[in-house]
Amino acid sequence: MHFDDILTRSPLMEAVLRSAHLIAQTDASVLITGESGTGKELVAHAMHATSPRSKRPFIAVNCAALPETLAESLLFGHRKGAFTGADNSQSGLIGAAEGGTLFLDEIGELPLNLQAKLLRFLESGEVLPLGESQPKRMDVRVFAATHRDLYAMAGQGTFRKDLFYRLNIIPVELPPLRDRREDVDLLLKHFLQQFASQHKQPAATLSREASAHLLRYGWTGNVRELRNLCERLSILLAGREIGFHNLPADIRSPAKRVVSTNPFNLPEDGVNLDELERDLLNQALERTQNNKTHAAKLLGISRDALNYRLKKQAMA
Repeated sequence: MHFDDILTRSPLMEAVLRSAHLIAQTDASVLITGESGTGKELVAHAMHATSPRSKRPFIAVNCAALPETLAESLLFGHRKGAFTGADNSQSGLIGAAEGGTLFLDEIGELPLNLQAKLLRFLESGEVLPLGESQPKRMDVRVFAATHRDLYAMAGQGTFRKDLFYRLNIIPVELPPLRDRREDVDLLLKHFLQQFASQHKQPAATLSREASAHLLRYGWTGNVRELRNLCERLSILLAGREIGFHNLPADIRSPAKRVVSTNPFNLPEDGVNLDELERDLLNQALERTQNNKTHAAKLLGISRDALNYRLKKQAMA
């Protein structure tokens, strides 16, 4: 996976990818943020492939899937006999990435005790496998990714502040698909053709009505949701035109549509401004899974302004 393989016509996404390309040439740790389905692992792969470490391993780890009792051993390794069942010494996933890149997906799910060990590794380049008395030096670059608001988690004590600041030296923030609508039609055509080839079927096409609706749709699952829809339609409607009525019910539903871009019209009997503000704040936080940075963008205000309004409404 290279940067040229990431399809986009969006100026916003193109700017992010240009920055990521420059960052890839350094050896700094990187924090990749963005909603689920925006392509964080794809960007991590592209950064590794463009970096001086491209010939060395790229090891991806889903921190949310690490078994709690084995997480430390899996990441940092262990010495033979360190615990019951440790029949052989293991270098761990960090050791497996020696000379290359370790990608820690869903870093916000990493237990606090392992966050401390990861911080030590980032600062010293050393790991202490279970059962060992002497640390081992490792040459590994770390990329971390999350859809969660680590800044807020650090404030709540559920993520280490020192680790957040150590990872957040060079952040790469991927925009949601609803903020890069120039890419929707491009991606729909690409994936419909890709899955037609993959399943050895004639390609399905979109009717004008279906295409227009999908351009307006909210895409809360981002590119992953779009990709999954294309695979489903490619199999069920191979070689046919996809009409609006062929789209899944949850996508056809008005509840899923993006709010009209027409200016807001004040009702004749007026509104309760406090209630309206509170409702909009709730909607923005729900849509972004409580990511305040993204919620602020949806509302067209700064993060500080969002925090002020949340406190004013006693929602903070």
